[in-house]
Amino acid sequence: MRNDFYPPGSVRALLNTDSVTPQTRDILNGRLQKKEIINPCFFNKEMFVTLRHICERLIPQPNRLHKVDLPGFLDEMLFKGEGNGWRYNQMPPDNEAFIKGMQGIEETSKLMFDAPFILLDITNQDKVLHSIQKDLAPGKTWQTIPSNLFFEELLAQLVEIYYSHPQAKEEIGEVAMADANGWQKIGLNELEPREPKALNK
Repeated sequence: MRNDFYPPGSVRALLNTDSVTPQTRDILNGRLQKKEIINPCFFNKEMFVTLRHICERLIPQPNRLHKVDLPGFLDEMLFKGEGNGWRYNQMPPDNEAFIKGMQGIEETSKLMFDAPFILLDITNQDKVLHSIQKDLAPGKTWQTIPSNLFFEELLAQLVEIYYSHPQAKEEIGEVAMADANGWQKIGLNELEPREPKALNK
């Protein structure tokens, strides 16, 4: 992800001001300080490695020295039983859906290219993911859960995890967490003094 649209560090600088409540500050600092998970608690190691490759295709972070640990955050969320509080009625609970979904991705990869997902080149990895997104993926697993809904759930969770991290917020100049003193500038194109201004504008 690029970060040349807003000043680097703008969100992180706000964390130590009275614009952020102590509770929010603790949560966001925790995300900044969190170490990359090597040993998963929810997925088995094979699934976790596959998930890491999937994350690289869906939300690549090629220019970031310290990447947002998308598979680690997702593993932790599922292990703790946390979620967004809703699901399609065609889908099982998250813990079951993600295990089946990861099994389905591996099954589809082997049926389409006779190889595990992590051994495919990125072109074929994308073909597997596209087939799942379009509900065209081969595999018995997708007879038990709709592949397109699993893909939607996976992508939505990863995007939510990504943009809840302070480093990602800086890419889009998003400081909604700095709401301790409320908002006065609510008109079109108005910015609070604490809100970062886009570069080159």
